[in-house]
Parts: sequence; C-alpha cells; structure tokens
Amino acid sequence: MSQNPSPADPKGTAFKPLVPASSDMTEFTVRALILGLVMCVVLGAANAYLGLRAGMTIAATYPAAVIGMAVLRLFRGSILEENFARTVGSIGESVAAGAIFTIPAFVILNLWKFDAEHLWEEYLLSSALMILGGLLGIMFVTVLRRVMVEDPTLQFPESVAASEIHKAGQRGTEAALQLFRAMGVGALVRIVSSAGFALFRDQNDFRLSVGRLRESFVRLGLTEDSAKVTAGGVTTFSAPDVTPAYLGVGYIIGPELSALNFAGGLLAWGLFVPLLVFFLGPDLIDGFMAANGNNEEVAWASMVGALWRFVVRPIAVGGMLVGATYTLYKMRKNLIGGIKRSIADVKKSAASAAATERTERDLSLKVVGVGILAIFILMVALYSFFTGAIGAAITAAVVMLVTGFFFAAVSGNLVGLIGSSNNPLSGLTLATTIVAALTMVIIGARGAEGVVAVLGVAAVGCVSAAVAGEMLQDLKVGHILGGTPWKMQVGDIFGVVFAGLIMFFPLYMMHNSDLAQFGAAGGFGGRTYTAPQAGLMAALSQGIVGGEMAWPLVFVGIAMGISLILIKVRSPMLFSVGMYLPLGTTFAIFCGGVIRAIVDKIRDKRGYNAAQKARVENAGVLAASGLIAGEALVGLFIAAVVYAREKHAFWTWRDLFESPAFENVVPWMSLVAAAVLVWYLIAVPLRKAGQPDEPAPPTAVM
Repeated sequence: MSQNPSPADPKGTAFKPLVPASSDMTEFTVRALILGLVMCVVLGAANAYLGLRAGMTIAATYPAAVIGMAVLRLFRGSILEENFARTVGSIGESVAAGAIFTIPAFVILNLWKFDAEHLWEEYLLSSALMILGGLLGIMFVTVLRRVMVEDPTLQFPESVAASEIHKAGQRGTEAALQLFRAMGVGALVRIVSSAGFALFRDQNDFRLSVGRLRESFVRLGLTEDSAKVTAGGVTTFSAPDVTPAYLGVGYIIGPELSALNFAGGLLAWGLFVPLLVFFLGPDLIDGFMAANGNNEEVAWASMVGALWRFVVRPIAVGGMLVGATYTLYKMRKNLIGGIKRSIADVKKSAASAAATERTERDLSLKVVGVGILAIFILMVALYSFFTGAIGAAITAAVVMLVTGFFFAAVSGNLVGLIGSSNNPLSGLTLATTIVAALTMVIIGARGAEGVVAVLGVAAVGCVSAAVAGEMLQDLKVGHILGGTPWKMQVGDIFGVVFAGLIMFFPLYMMHNSDLAQFGAAGGFGGRTYTAPQAGLMAALSQGIVGGEMAWPLVFVGIAMGISLILIKVRSPMLFSVGMYLPLGTTFAIFCGGVIRAIVDKIRDKRGYNAAQKARVENAGVLAASGLIAGEALVGLFIAAVVYAREKHAFWTWRDLFESPAFENVVPWMSLVAAAVLVWYLIAVPLRKAGQPDEPAPPTAVM
C-alpha cells in the first residue's frame, strides 16, 4: 500500500489528489446525503448496542465505504459521491460512542428516569448534549484541518486504507455482498435465540458449590481453640454466550486482546465472586431466601449478582481508572505534542491566506467563529438548566470549551498516528470528567446539580473528541481522493444533527425493554447492557462531587491496576473492563479471538502469499463486522417489540405449540448455533483467499 506523500516531499514533488482540484465531478448530492444519513443512524445505533453490551465499538469507516460504493455504483455515482456518503455515514458511530460513554451514567445514578413522564425533557437534553458536542468537534477540526492532514508526521493508517478501498472500487459490490450475507447470518442467529423465538439459549449458567453451607469453615490458627469462620455457598459460572456480535468483536480484536479481556472476567468470576460467596454466603442467604419466596436457586443467583454488581464492579472501576490514566501516560509525548501542535496550528490557520483551490476550501473561519460562540451560549443555557446557577454554568461551559478544544486536537492527532479504532476515547473522557468534577468542587457546586453538570461537560467533551477524531480521519481520505473539505464538513454537520436527534430512542428503548423483562436487574448497568464506561463516569462524578463512592473497594482496584502495570500487562483498561462485564460476554469474545487464531494458523499452514493473506484478513473483518451489525439491528428490533407489547416479551415457539420433547432439545440447540457461527467465521475468510497471481487488495484497518 502506497503512503500518501506530503506537500513538502523531500524529492520536491507536490502532492496531487486522485481527482484534480480543477475537476467539477459530482460530490454533494441528495442521494449521497440520504444514503450517508441512513448509514449514519444504522451504524450508530448498531455501535450503541454493541458498546452498551460489550464495552467497545468498531470503526464504521470500512463498512460505510463498502456499502456506499455498492449502492452508489447502481446509480453510476462518482468516487467523490462515495467519499461523501462514507464521511456522513461513519460520523454516527462517533456520536454513538460519545453518547454511550456518558448518557447512561445519568440513568445509572437515577438522575434521569428514562420513563414516559420525563421522555421529552430528557430527549431534548440528551439530543442537545450530543448535537452540541458533535458540532463543537466539527468546528475545532475545521480550524485545524489543513495543517493536520498535510502534516508528514501523521500517517493516518486507516484513512490511507479507506482511500485505497475507494480506489479499488470495482470490488466494492462483492465486498458489500459479503457484508450483507454476514449481516443476514447474524440477524438469523439472533432472532432464533432466547432473546427472540427461543429456539436455543444464548446464555447458559451453571451452579457450582463453594464448600458446604455452614459446614465449611476456615480456621484462623493451628490449634483446636483457634477462631474459625463459618463458610460455604453456591456460585454461578457462565458458558460463552452464543451471540454473533461477541464472536465478531473477538475476531476483530484478535486472540491477545480477547484473552486479556477474558482474564479480567476469570479474575472476577473465578476468584472474587466465589471468595465472597464462600465467606458471606452463610450470613446473607437467609435474607435473600426471604426476598425470593424461599426459592433457593433464585436466592443464590440473586446474591451472586448483587455481590458482583456492588462489590466486584467498584474494584473494576478502580482498575479502569488506573488503566485509563496509564493509557494517557503512555501517550504523554503524543498528547503534549498534540496540544503544542494544536496551538501552532491555530496560528498557522489564522495566518494562512484564503484558499482558492476547490480541494483546500474549508468552512469560512467567520462561520466557525460564530458557530463556536453560538455553541458556547447554548452550553451556558444548558448547564444553567442543570445547575440552577449562572456562575457555575458559565464556569462549566468555559471548562468544556477549553478541554474540548485540546482533547479534540489531541484526538485528531492520535487518529493520525494510530487510527480511530485505537483512539483512547475513554481516557480522554475520564480526564474531562475529573477536570470538570474538581472544578465543580472548587466553585462549590455540590449534590445532584453538581454531578449533573459534570456529566453534562463529560458528555459534550466525549462526543466532541470522538467526532473530531473520526472527522479528521475522513477529511484525510478526502484529501487523498480530492474531495472538497467544506462539503464534507457540511455533510458531517447534517450527520451529527441527524444522529443526535435519533440516537436517544435506541438508548431509551434498550433500557426500558430490558427493565420490562428483568426488573431491577435490567436496564443500563445490568447484565444485558452493562455500559462499563458509563459506570466509570457515574462512579467518578458521584464520588468526587456527590461524595458517595465505595472508596475502599476502588482503592483495591487501584492497587490491582498498579500491579497489572508492574507485571507489564498490555492493557490494564481492557482487563478491568473484563471484570466489569458478565463472564458469558468476555468468554464469547475470547472464543472469537480463538477463532481468529485458528484462521491465521490455517492460513499460514497453507502457505498463502501476501495478497492471499490480505484477502483472508479482509473477508474475516467483513464477516465479523456483518455478524455484529446483523445482531445489533435485530437486537434493536427485538427490544422495540418487547417494549411495545403488553406482556413485554418477544414471540416464541411456545406461543405456537407445546412440545415437551422439543423443550428437551432446546438446551442442546446452543451447540448447533455455536457450531454454525464458528464454521462461518472460519470457512468464509479462507474461501476468499483467491489465486496466488491475483493482485493484492487494500487491507481493511479496523
């Protein structure tokens, strides 16, 4: 893959885009905008579903490029139309990522009710946070675009890959068919799972005795008269969840990272939870039996869930805090360089003359300046509503503007170095949250109002940083292909506003449908939608401003995180997220990583050349991405049905007929579904290796 030469190439050759600046090729068209907006909402909602369940999202640039090319080729669209549609389509993922990191925190802390009575008020507030954050990111990137996309030290690996995919567009139709087929498989498996028609159970838990209740004991000494602690209880252990999305995520992130995520889950469910059950079970079980109608199985399951949620998770929060901080520390040179660069870039942008070539025209700096001022005024009004104090609101808005600019610049700089998939968004949001929380404490904003203000600042900052990184990546693709910057910027404004207006409803629906099914154990922060990053933001804002946090448990997690750093664990953050997630989730992600290792092993054993290996990798990423998107979209459909139906349940085969024989078969159908998914993720990529003499395709960077 050829790298994009810089304008100041040492050989003296000036950079020339694929489409010359003098060209009047169609670009900003109604069909490209509509297609981009549809992809924006669909990919954004799918990423919101995935992020709330698995604690991570996938980059939308590659799927958006493939789908955009396939659809626009039917209308004989130009390559610049494809670029425009991809730009608008991929921005929804950034809005979703920023939203799921912060907005569920309002619900977790019970600051927002997410019910019918408060629906429109909370819809307007959350939409305002998403839209203001997205627009702020666009304004900041517009100021910095020219110098950052032309910087020879920023390679933009994912942008180069996306531009090569557009250049090789004749293969776009086949790639889109692969993606849509995988989406169909993911959708089919999800619709027949226990979440849908219940033809198989996608979650399978096993009861395990930890000693014998009130008969087991630990003697605190070596003599017969030494004190002893009565112990014993029953814990649960989960098999891998049979879901296309989790396997797809594991396949994409690979065996090493998926194993690290699973290791955190094993520590939580193989050590902490059994240990707590062993020692606390004798004292707690009677209360849980009384609360659950003397149903012993339900009582033990309820106790295990409570211990994990309210004891183990705060430990995981401490680990995530250390992990995010350590991530920022490891990137300190890039962060400091990004801040210095952003200051220098503003000076360069202000001093540069107005561009005359089409490929160098941004939105007018006057428009950007007015836009930033208008956003600041709206933020003051919004934070004033949150806090009820104009002074605190102005302070919060100033903090947001300053931190938002620096973190947007840093986010863009990191995307230029390592790509948007590796952008440490949770770390940047964590830093914004801590700065905002300390500011609120200093100015005396306490209680619920102070916590709401902190989360409001974090939400805008998170969306701003996410949008800035993704948008700069897309602008680099446009720079290579010859797109018009101001048209792409306007397209992203449409995308941000549209996604901000729509994204609340998938979140609202997922939360309430889960509550309707599982009661207090459902919703954000529950087993289905764990929302680990939002849980971290909620704990920090409430702990610093509200003064309510299980600090001893958090300190245990901090000590654990430091230990992970000392033994050189690659990502303490991912390990801690694994502790925060249900074991079935991390186990399934690990299985996806193992499948990826199997594919790589077979690929290497067959002696494929570089071109064939690239085709296998691309096909695997497409298959995994399709499985994720297919499950996510059907998952949202199922949530809508559950929310809308009076009985708050999806239709199952039991609504049609009763069969004791089939009832006995259902538990074993999980193995069949798992085998189908494993076969698909192994067979499809290997079948796409092609012939050795075929040219190498552009590599999908996720």
